[in-house]
Amino acid sequence: MSQIRAQFLADCALGSYEEMLADFISRDSTLARFAAHKEVILWFEHDLYDQLQLIQLLDWFSRHDRDATTISLICVNAFPDIAHFIGLGQLNASQLRSLYETRRPLTESELTLGSEAWKAYCSPDPKVLEAFLRKDTSALPFLKAALRRHLEQFPALQGGLSRTQRQILEVVASGVHKPLEIFRATQEKEESPFLGDSPFWLYLSHLCTGKKPFLTRADDGTFSFPTTDSHDPAFREQVLVLTEEGRNALVGQADWIKINRGIDRWLRGVHLQGPDAAWRWDLQRATLVGP
Repeated sequence: MSQIRAQFLADCALGSYEEMLADFISRDSTLARFAAHKEVILWFEHDLYDQLQLIQLLDWFSRHDRDATTISLICVNAFPDIAHFIGLGQLNASQLRSLYETRRPLTESELTLGSEAWKAYCSPDPKVLEAFLRKDTSALPFLKAALRRHLEQFPALQGGLSRTQRQILEVVASGVHKPLEIFRATQEKEESPFLGDSPFWLYLSHLCTGKKPFLTRADDGTFSFPTTDSHDPAFREQVLVLTEEGRNALVGQADWIKINRGIDRWLRGVHLQGPDAAWRWDLQRATLVGP
């Protein structure tokens, strides 16, 4: 998937295709040399981004000869004396060292569970993933909540918005109007860290530039992305407000997909394409609704 993923990230303006591909090639080459080591330790966190990387790796390792190498895991959602744990990057060297002592070898059942999760996530039928989540996944304790969060990114039956889009509109409606403040406020609505800031600006831009936008700049200008200048006022000081369609969406009287005449989006193995989404997330019943 490395070439496809690199092209996707480049298309999102997160770097050049060559830079993205070089990162993936480096990762893949490192993985391919795992058998040269007595032990390989996977360090991950509890959020969706990390859990997806973890199950991809568990699937990969489950298909390779591991007789000479122990595959161990460190996976945490908290750390002592850190009130708001976001990730391993918050920890200093001694704190990371203390986690090193907690590593544990992965069992065949955990590798199998991870592989099953990855295959369900990649399926073109999202009901396969819902069925997987009814299994006992306690061997990977953070997986169920993370994959449930993925399902909430499907457009809602009520309004056609993903959870991220809906939270953005709710935050703006509450009186938060500048991009950095909107980002922080939407993160406060998440049970676990979700999205970095760069993809988040794409969500804001998308809501500002549909056929009938749900957000607009108060001065009627075009949404301004951040530049290399971290203090760029054109980005930091722009004020975003709800349009009439955005206000209607929050009370269930407007549908993002229908207003914008369709959808073309991949949610892993599921391609939502055409005048309406084949699958939607029912907010009341917390389940997918399909054809």
